[in-house]
Amino acid sequence: MSADAKRRVRRAVGLSLLFAPGALFLAGPARPQGAARAIRLGYLDSGWAAPESEALLDSFRRGLRELGYSEGLNLSIEYRWAEGRYERLPALARELAQSKPDLIVAAEAQAARAARQAASDVPIVVVAAVDPVGFGLIKSLARPGTNLTGLANVSPELTAKHLELLKETAPAVTRVAVVWNAANPIEVRLWRGRQAAARTLGLELIPIEVRAPGDIARELSSMMEHKPHALHLFAEPVLRGRRTEIVAFAAKHRLPVVSDASEITDAGGLMSYGVYLPALFHRAARFVVRILRGGNASELPVEQPSRFELVINLRTARALGLAIPPSILVFADRVIA
Repeated sequence: MSADAKRRVRRAVGLSLLFAPGALFLAGPARPQGAARAIRLGYLDSGWAAPESEALLDSFRRGLRELGYSEGLNLSIEYRWAEGRYERLPALARELAQSKPDLIVAAEAQAARAARQAASDVPIVVVAAVDPVGFGLIKSLARPGTNLTGLANVSPELTAKHLELLKETAPAVTRVAVVWNAANPIEVRLWRGRQAAARTLGLELIPIEVRAPGDIARELSSMMEHKPHALHLFAEPVLRGRRTEIVAFAAKHRLPVVSDASEITDAGGLMSYGVYLPALFHRAARFVVRILRGGNASELPVEQPSRFELVINLRTARALGLAIPPSILVFADRVIA
């Protein structure tokens, strides 16, 4: 028998064994569905494990499921919350790094910086980083050049819009109290942007600095010595977590509240205009999966948000005796009546 004939016989015998009853055993054991090692993610957030945070995480987990990764099946996520205390972030980031995750997801810039310092060799996806280049997280939006990528939050550019909306709705306003977290370096950058916008609109800004949740009640009380006409805040984690207290104080003193976070408007603020966070969390899942499938974080461009949300609370407007101009109302994405 020629060599070619022998090869044909061996091939035929092999195929008959492969497709015969019991052939799976002869061909080697099949890998059971889901038997591969589960992916391990770490999640770091400066805020609280509150219902609104869980709603955002639901958007993230839904994005992962759409791409084939489900928590409890082929994916596990270890969560860490700083509860408004930025000084806790480094230790929490080190805990996550020690758990040897495949990737760390950071909710915002402060958490991302702590994660980078604790795990320089682990890919990091940030969900909503204000000015990630200026904050030193990446080298450029187009080419991050570090172990971090994800999505940017353009809040510095929104500051002028908040004040414009306030001035158009309440033309008599001239003094605006700005509640901001002086312990957050990003807030320092935002404060400069607010000052420039205020000068253009003829507004006087009254800085109300807080550094921890316990400072808020005291600083709000002292704020009234300056007789402000309205209240503005950027809802970073400390202030977002105490929004009910802040809005209740504003309502008591008949102060309209404008911000970048819809949760504050839902709690009784007058209006908010900002990035639609559920879309960012959903989109972040795509960055995670691209990296898990071989993408390099340093080469994945950081994306700018494309969806924004204007929310107006008409109940609050009526209580304050304010009429929302039709030119603003027509653009509202959501109206609380």
